[in-house]
Amino acid sequence: MKNPNRRDVMAATALGALAWLAGGSGPAAASSNPYNLIDAGMISVGSMGDAKPYTFTDANGEFSGFDIELFRDVARRLGFDKDHVTFTGQDFSALLPSVANGRFDVAVAAIGTTEARKKTVDFSDGYLAGYLTVLTSQAGIKSADDLAGKRVGAVQGTLQETYAKTHFTKSDIVNFPDNNSAISALNSGTVDAHFLDYEAAKQYGERFKDLKLAINIPSFDAPAGFVVKKGNDALRQALNKALHEAMQDGTWKTLYAKWFPGSPMPEQYLPK
Repeated sequence: MKNPNRRDVMAATALGALAWLAGGSGPAAASSNPYNLIDAGMISVGSMGDAKPYTFTDANGEFSGFDIELFRDVARRLGFDKDHVTFTGQDFSALLPSVANGRFDVAVAAIGTTEARKKTVDFSDGYLAGYLTVLTSQAGIKSADDLAGKRVGAVQGTLQETYAKTHFTKSDIVNFPDNNSAISALNSGTVDAHFLDYEAAKQYGERFKDLKLAINIPSFDAPAGFVVKKGNDALRQALNKALHEAMQDGTWKTLYAKWFPGSPMPEQYLPK
């Protein structure tokens, strides 16, 4: 093999410098993708635009809410600032399939962790637990027994839908793509009640004075987690590490107090 001449050495050096510059110093250089992302320099997130205070779009069309702010903080700890995290709204029922099929890196929408869901996607450690609530304007609905013969709305694919079909067996369960469409149906009398998360129900109850939080059911056995593609342990473990850091330094507590004022804080998420 012949020895390289001076011109060859200079060309190789220049190419190396260009490659280094192209790699940049961003959250994940183009030559490296440690979290197996769709785009090494960006985290693509699927979410919902109408699940306030968890995830929603504000008057400017920007995603906001407890889950959104928490995920942004977690992503920042991984090296991804706000400009390197993109959120896209979808119907809840499409979120898990979209992660499983590689459309999104993560799904973030107060998604409860269940064994059935873990068959198709993986979850981070839990970061939120609470109650499931029946919202209605009918004074006669005070317990699950009172739902017999009633039309009860639930967002398709949620824990509420699964719970309702299992426990409200004498009710007619009506699926909706999102909470807003269900609340419209409730206000128009198309359904008698809507079954949703407690915090979201509280927001709708404040907005529509005729609607009351009639039944609250504990849901601490299926805590919300960030959803990642099955087998992407690198991303899942990194999210877990950053998530626990956010809990230990008080960030989680601060965000919870901001978005859920007056609601009890689960001890498992507070600094030790």
